[in-house]
Amino acid sequence: ASGIGTSLLFSAPESWLVGESQRLGVEDSLGETFGMAYAGDSIVAILAGQMAGLAAGMSGPTGPFQLSVGFLAIGALLAAFMWKENVASNADESGNGEKPSIRDAMKVVAADQKIMLVGAVQALFEAAMYIFVLQWPPAITAAIGKVFGSNVATPYGTVFSCFMASCLLGSSIFSHLTGKMKVATEKGATGMLALATVSMGLASLASSSSSALFSFVPKFAALVGSFFAFEACVGMYFPSIGTLRSKYVPDSHRGVIMNLFGIPLNVLVVTVFLSIKKLGVSGALGCSTAALSLAFASLLRLQAVVKSESA
Repeated sequence: ASGIGTSLLFSAPESWLVGESQRLGVEDSLGETFGMAYAGDSIVAILAGQMAGLAAGMSGPTGPFQLSVGFLAIGALLAAFMWKENVASNADESGNGEKPSIRDAMKVVAADQKIMLVGAVQALFEAAMYIFVLQWPPAITAAIGKVFGSNVATPYGTVFSCFMASCLLGSSIFSHLTGKMKVATEKGATGMLALATVSMGLASLASSSSSALFSFVPKFAALVGSFFAFEACVGMYFPSIGTLRSKYVPDSHRGVIMNLFGIPLNVLVVTVFLSIKKLGVSGALGCSTAALSLAFASLLRLQAVVKSESA
């Protein structure tokens, strides 16, 4: 059930929004809309982190899960009564009303290198992000233990809220770049991926006990600063990838293609965690760094392909 829910969460709302914007003829405002939407997500997540901390303090580890049930029910009611159904205008060129299959989606991806590159960016960045999500608690806990002592409890709710504040900053930066400064999404995303790669690389080094790079900079400060910088990149990533998909992925196959690239994403994440005893926290973050560098290279290649086609 969790896999189905995650798949729908990361495909259905975006597909609906793109389809509705095309119906209303406001596709040019999609980038700004994505930026505001993910900024709102960050604000909600900040509040959720604080509420989860309170719920855990009152009801134990299961408190946040119990609290989430009510919000899931509210979301279901809002979607049921406020969303209008829309169907891609080119969903089926044959006119027989059939939905696009996985085989159809694979043919579409194979026929257009730009879709493959956008999908590569999606799979690689999100794989790096999920590895980070599962590794930041032990990394932060170990760093706090070294600085403040092993008896000090890690304030996970507060740390999570700080991460979400960084995401809010990233989403706001994206809106400013694409809105007021008219920076192309591809260029803004390229800078974001470069910063994400450097940040995760520094975090990997800072979490390694053998690294001598931080002789003059406290490892704790370097680790936390790198994590905050990466979370700001996450805040920029989601509106960026949403805009890129709206430009290069056909509306008729968007949902299927998005979930199709979830397969290599999950394979990469599972592979890393099956090897976590050998890799350790530093090694896992190093794998995230490698994935981010490949995502950066894929986006550079996308820009080169678009430039060559428009020449």
